[in-house]
Amino acid sequence: MDRQGPSAFDPIQPPERELLDDCVHCGFCLPTCPTYVLWGEEMDSPRGRILLMDLAEKGDIGLDGPFTEHMDNCLGCMACVTACPSGVQYDKLLESVRPQIERNVPRTRADQLFRDAIFALFPYKRRLRLAALPGALYQKLRAVPAVRKLADELPGRLPTGTMRRLAAMESLLPPVSVREAFATLPVHTAAVGRRRARVALLSGCVQDVFFHRVNGATVRVLSAEGCDVLVPREQQCCGALEIHAGRAETAMERAKRTIARFESLDVDAIVTNVAGCGSSLKDYGHLLADDPEWAARAAAFSARCRDVHEVLADLYSRPESDDGGPRAPRTPVPDRVAYHDACHLGHAQGVRNQPREVLRTIPELELLDIAEASLCCGSAGIYNMTMPDAAAELGERKAQKIRDVAPQVVVTANPGCLLQIAKYLPDESFGDVPLLHPIQLLDASIRGAGVPHR
Repeated sequence: MDRQGPSAFDPIQPPERELLDDCVHCGFCLPTCPTYVLWGEEMDSPRGRILLMDLAEKGDIGLDGPFTEHMDNCLGCMACVTACPSGVQYDKLLESVRPQIERNVPRTRADQLFRDAIFALFPYKRRLRLAALPGALYQKLRAVPAVRKLADELPGRLPTGTMRRLAAMESLLPPVSVREAFATLPVHTAAVGRRRARVALLSGCVQDVFFHRVNGATVRVLSAEGCDVLVPREQQCCGALEIHAGRAETAMERAKRTIARFESLDVDAIVTNVAGCGSSLKDYGHLLADDPEWAARAAAFSARCRDVHEVLADLYSRPESDDGGPRAPRTPVPDRVAYHDACHLGHAQGVRNQPREVLRTIPELELLDIAEASLCCGSAGIYNMTMPDAAAELGERKAQKIRDVAPQVVVTANPGCLLQIAKYLPDESFGDVPLLHPIQLLDASIRGAGVPHR
């Protein structure tokens, strides 16, 4: 190996040479990479970024300037991991590089303040609940024509940079219900009929405040299908957003607190209904692998983590003689339903068939696949706030693919995807359709209720 100088990476979990050498630069990743598809720039492809990591590891280039720019451009969608025939672990490489940037590359004051503001709010459920109060008031005021006109026109008048980022944040604000934001789930919900499993639910931060209805539907469905459901009090953020953004130190502390809260529970599985959270929970073993006190505990915890669709699909796949199959009666949902694969469910967790299997248990439902299913919608954690222009291009592209199949309902298993699609899907030729988590649709079928709008 030709080395020009000392590595540009610090000694704290730098990218591993063995993982860098796995890439043979074949190019199978190129058509699956959102930024390469948008711009056709080699350094904004997975193999191009791996080349930059290789050069930095050899000391040929530093981490500032173009290196950070191209790493920041990456959505971390992991479509390249799915596509790669050589098994390159780009996810592990990216997760090792982003903390290097956060520790060693100074950001502009405006960029740093914006990122700090995001992480001063989103990982904290209490702060999110307080933010829901002015958020609900703003949305009521936005119904006033003059206020709505100003809000719609403002983004186009703002300069690039922080103000455009703030405009992107405003446009992604979910429908706010103060009652829902402050609602809580029961600590214990008993299985209907004979118990088939006992699970604990990670209620999440943004999920529990702004998408509490999804959590409620999750508990009801699991209970109806024979699961005792525990929702431990005093849950805190799992650290998913910080892991994806390279804030490794705080992410590890949140991981430890999550492990400590759940590991002693007598449950068959720790369940999540958020794609991004689930991928992080399943990766705690890697995140804490170098911590002698926590490595084994993290690995054991991750081994028990399951997406809710995995839990249900497992119950349904059991033979009837073993109390398998769907238990709760369904009412028909005679709608065309488009399923969008959230990246951190499909690519990061490899959970693709199970959500479809679960949806197909609903009578008369017509399940539609979307073209370019592997291509990210542009949400990607905080990406649609920090990189709003690229996220907008991807959002528009995904929305058009959805419109092409003319669905009556759209479902996806990640709150960020729901907000991103809701922002770009409506247009003059395509009416307002319900955007839901798949579990909400199953819950409506089990309860005999109409399809909810959200």
